[in-house]
Amino acid sequence: MSKIQPRTLKGFRDYLPAAAIAREALIDQARAVYRSYGFVPIDTPALEYLEILAGKGGDESDKQMYRFTDAGGREVGMRFDLTIPFARFAAQHIGELGTPFKRYHVGTVWRGENTQRGRYREFMQCDFDTIGTESLVSDVETLLVIHDLVRAVGIDDFVVRVNNRKVLSGLLERLELSDRATAVLRALDKLDKVGPDKVAEEMVSAAGASAAQAREVLAMAALTGTDAEVLAALRPLVAGSERGERGVEELAGVLAGAAAAGVPAERVRLDVSIARGLDYYTGTIYETFLGELPAIGSICSGGRYDNLAELYTKQELPGIGASLGVDRLLSALEELGRVDARACTAPIFVPYFVAERRDDYLALCARLRAAGFAVELYPEPKKLGAQLKYADRRGFRCAVIVGERELDEGRCQVKLLATGENADVTLEGLVEHLRALAMH
Repeated sequence: MSKIQPRTLKGFRDYLPAAAIAREALIDQARAVYRSYGFVPIDTPALEYLEILAGKGGDESDKQMYRFTDAGGREVGMRFDLTIPFARFAAQHIGELGTPFKRYHVGTVWRGENTQRGRYREFMQCDFDTIGTESLVSDVETLLVIHDLVRAVGIDDFVVRVNNRKVLSGLLERLELSDRATAVLRALDKLDKVGPDKVAEEMVSAAGASAAQAREVLAMAALTGTDAEVLAALRPLVAGSERGERGVEELAGVLAGAAAAGVPAERVRLDVSIARGLDYYTGTIYETFLGELPAIGSICSGGRYDNLAELYTKQELPGIGASLGVDRLLSALEELGRVDARACTAPIFVPYFVAERRDDYLALCARLRAAGFAVELYPEPKKLGAQLKYADRRGFRCAVIVGERELDEGRCQVKLLATGENADVTLEGLVEHLRALAMH
């Protein structure tokens, strides 16, 4: 019988221990930040009825969605983000939950898109959202959470770009392009990828804008300067559009709120060029770029979506939130050399090389775990050198070495594997010695 070649699908990846450990640590850091703002966890199924997902993120999302007829003959789709399922979840359960409701959700999503650096067809999202309020406090808080998320993983050089869909809509109203807003904004969302000439061509060909209209949209997107200067330049561009004027004031409020909360000015930038490709955004939008690796794209994005839940309920449920792209951020951290290469979850390794004293080793490890340490016992009584080679390869911090004589004398050797430094310690004093080494 011929062997099946072991391989992964294009756009998918396996996680070996070092990467999986790093991803879990990143998610744990994100959870801690979310909880510090009062967000609570939820979960939703990977599969939804197709009608729940289709047409909610735009044509591109529909093309990328994995969909099929299940064994029961139902048309279903695999979630392409966590926001659409959350809108359905909120509409279904909000009577029990009450508003405002703040949730976070860590889950896998699927998009059949072209793969590129840091982008996969199956990836983890780590979302947080507030639903049931239009208060600008939630817009400011969303920016604060994004800022604290990136800081929590040890990155200082980054910028959160902020814009408001109402500003863009206000300009399109003035240009009499409101009925073609979706196509114009989708084109604008590609500005960083394809450049202004290609975007202008798409606005003309796909959105039906004139060349002059396309130039005006791109002129606004090209505004630069301090946040105050850009705000001042925006006001005359949207004058006469109530929606556009409100968007400018909301931007000013978000920037002022972030400054009041202590976010450094260099980490927030008003960027009129960002549009966010998904159709459901209605107000403030965010994208986050690493200063050392901007080409990898936004690692945390989101915005306000005040009309999304109305697809599922008559109750008004305005919402806002963002998604941390866990796999993209992990890819960036790997590229920057900031991922711990250890492939172990326990810092302490106990070699087992006296077969007759197995139960003594088991008892020693149990005592260390009861004291709060994570410990791995090697399962076979091999030579010490082979076991220490295993420990070095996996990245244990120390080895507690106990031979037959040491067991009889109540002593052990504690070896720091990175330096080779040895300490002779009594078994009675081992717990305190490991605590002094900060082996927790």
